[in-house]
Amino acid sequence: MNTSLAIRMTGALLAGALLTSPALAAEDQYPNRPVTIIVPFGAGGIADALPRIVGQQLSTKWGVPVVVENKVGASGNIGMDYVARAKPDGYTLALAPAGNLTVNPLLYTNLPFDTAKDFAPVTMLATSPNVLVVNDRVPAKSFKELVDYARQNPDKLNYSSPGPGSGAHLAGELLNQSAGIVIRHIPYNAMAAAVNDVVAGNVDMMFAGISTVLPQIQAGKLRALAVAGPARLPQLKNVPTVAESGYPGFDVTSWYGIVAPAQVPPAILDKLQADIAEAVQQASVRQKFAGLGVAPSGSSRADFARTIQDETRKWAAIVKQAGIQPIQ
Repeated sequence: MNTSLAIRMTGALLAGALLTSPALAAEDQYPNRPVTIIVPFGAGGIADALPRIVGQQLSTKWGVPVVVENKVGASGNIGMDYVARAKPDGYTLALAPAGNLTVNPLLYTNLPFDTAKDFAPVTMLATSPNVLVVNDRVPAKSFKELVDYARQNPDKLNYSSPGPGSGAHLAGELLNQSAGIVIRHIPYNAMAAAVNDVVAGNVDMMFAGISTVLPQIQAGKLRALAVAGPARLPQLKNVPTVAESGYPGFDVTSWYGIVAPAQVPPAILDKLQADIAEAVQQASVRQKFAGLGVAPSGSSRADFARTIQDETRKWAAIVKQAGIQPIQ
């Protein structure tokens, strides 16, 4: 046989073998059994609702069940650790709020996983801007008036959060650092308690997700002074952003992403991203998301990875300047 012909035939046989190898066949057939999305928090919140809504769409498209499982504890670190250690085959994913990927690594000294090395970003699922609200006893009627009042009355105002290192806590510290003011942090152990004490007038103000405080705003129990995101909200069209109020670049937007264990094959990650992005654009999904006060995203894998990196750097600087102590 001609030597060059033999080489070509051997190459063709090898290529055929690769194309029919179990690993590639598994990727081509993905998913062919139930996919589990781990939620590192309890049932009933936004983090729990989002994967259930999207999971229904994915289950219909894939023809296999999409199971949402709650694994709670340690500010979400238990559930995230479970996914980090899962088999990297695309059948175990995590719903990861922003804090678990960008803030917890800065605050916990003994995390059993490395967010930069142990997870593969799939897509940002949804975003939820925060709103700065005050109770009626605060004399400020606008964001500018609030900053002026805080400068004239240093250390008199306070703000609540559901705990040290939470998004609401870091938003307050970002405000202090951006405006050069001192507003004291009052930590609680749950969002409901933090909001209730602002409504009751025991605490002056806080940053919170729109879905959390919109009913109190509409009832006149809280006054919205600014949106802590890049754009005004349709629910609060007359409320300017912090950026519009003189602090460009001020952005404290909560978000929720989907991540997989590191080493999941790129073909599976690409399919997950494309199918989830398609799901969140469905009219029924968008309507349900709107009811939760979130906007669909479906970002590319690369864009999501950049967001994680950028926000980790951003919050690292805030945490350092604020002197927030790590949690042992």
